[in-house]
Amino acid sequence: MSLGAILDEREGSTPGEKGPSADDLFARFEAWVADEQGLALYPAQEEALLGLALGSNVILATPTGTGKSLVAQGAHFFAVAEGRRTVYTAPIKALVSEKFFDLVAAFGAERVGMVTGDTSINPEAPILCCTAEILAN
Repeated sequence: MSLGAILDEREGSTPGEKGPSADDLFARFEAWVADEQGLALYPAQEEALLGLALGSNVILATPTGTGKSLVAQGAHFFAVAEGRRTVYTAPIKALVSEKFFDLVAAFGAERVGMVTGDTSINPEAPILCCTAEILAN
């Protein structure tokens, strides 16, 4: 099941019904990591993701290869589940494009947009991938 499908389940709830708790959202994301990615969270990832699920500001400084990108994906998931918008930035268009396709695979095309100097796809999407230059302007 994709993260988009998990979000679709949430959006299909009864109007006026309170959305899932932070604990439930964290549990759903952790299950997705285990079931779909075949991974277990590192302690630093778990701590960061719990903070993000609870709405805290988080800085994660860990070595290369320790799963910072997975934590960023969790940040997008928690924000979109709460009806907020997120932005992924990178210094060059090639990296923005690569992450755009990764996020589309996880969240679905309707939830992810991309804006670079020469491309604009779904710019009002809740998850926006763009160069830092675009974001600054």
